[in-house]
Amino acid sequence: MATKIFVNLPVKDLNKSVEFFTKLGYSFNKQFTDENATSMIIGEDIYVMLIVEPFFKNFTKKEIIDTSGSTEVIVSLSADSREEVDEQLAKAVAAGATTPNEPIEMEGMYGRSFDDLDGHHWEYMYMDPAMLKQE
Repeated sequence: MATKIFVNLPVKDLNKSVEFFTKLGYSFNKQFTDENATSMIIGEDIYVMLIVEPFFKNFTKKEIIDTSGSTEVIVSLSADSREEVDEQLAKAVAAGATTPNEPIEMEGMYGRSFDDLDGHHWEYMYMDPAMLKQE
């Protein structure tokens, strides 16, 4: 079954969020962008909807989590190399992200994480293809 994924994240300032993620190399679908939201393109079937908080509240009766003290989700994206992981993290920090954790090193895996301008937790992970073939 073919499927797409749309991760929906509340943001305080849409323009600042677009500027931040543009610096990381992402683009946006103008067809699904207005003053309330934008569709950030991660891959062919992966999108992140950045939605301003007042509009985001139309989609849930629950409170929006305070990301300064809580984490609801970790958005983890694959990278093709350890160098790409480090490059993406450097771009994120240069754009204003914070780094809450030390790099992750496990057998055949390497990852780095950052919190974006709204405190959403992201990570880039590289998995050695040789390790994947062993399974």
